[in-house]
Amino acid sequence: MYQIASTIFGKCDDCRVKGVSLGILAFYGLGNYNKVLPYFETAATSSDWNMRELAQMFCRKLIEKHPNGMKEYLLQLVKSEDAKLRRFVSETLRLVQENRWFYRKPDYPLSILRCMFKESSPYARTSVGNNLSDLARRLPDLVYDIVKELVDSGDENSYWIAYRACRNLVKKEPIKVMDLLKVNEYKYKNRIHRRSEYNRD
Repeated sequence: MYQIASTIFGKCDDCRVKGVSLGILAFYGLGNYNKVLPYFETAATSSDWNMRELAQMFCRKLIEKHPNGMKEYLLQLVKSEDAKLRRFVSETLRLVQENRWFYRKPDYPLSILRCMFKESSPYARTSVGNNLSDLARRLPDLVYDIVKELVDSGDENSYWIAYRACRNLVKKEPIKVMDLLKVNEYKYKNRIHRRSEYNRD
């Protein structure tokens, strides 16, 4: 199974077929994850967006099965000079079905994401902000503390992540969010929350 899938992945240019082979490699990786990691790195740096999406989707299965080993791997990968690989790291940690256990153990994703709190690439940085925004749905107090930490750091990229992280929080506590971000309005997409619209009483 491994040999066939690895051969197809290496020689096929069709994204759909290549994606199927990556899925097979991920299944094989449940028993021997180290052997398949190079294929995920190749897919994660692909010029094809669909292939990059498949890479992070299938990789989550490996994280769920081998959390300790994959944590070490992701901590190494996050140091890459390639923004696509750094984005890949963050995307594998998104709070989708396979990663619901992160709500019980938020230190797991955060210990990796913290390495990206000053991320310079917009492509990777957006994913970090989205990650924190997802986490805020169930653990708002934790994310509020992180937002404050990011704002207080004085780093421009950290502030951007903090702002993005508040896109769900601002719906429930707009004044608190604006206070933390030190702004009088919060804008996300077509919605603008203005301090003047809310009464503190």
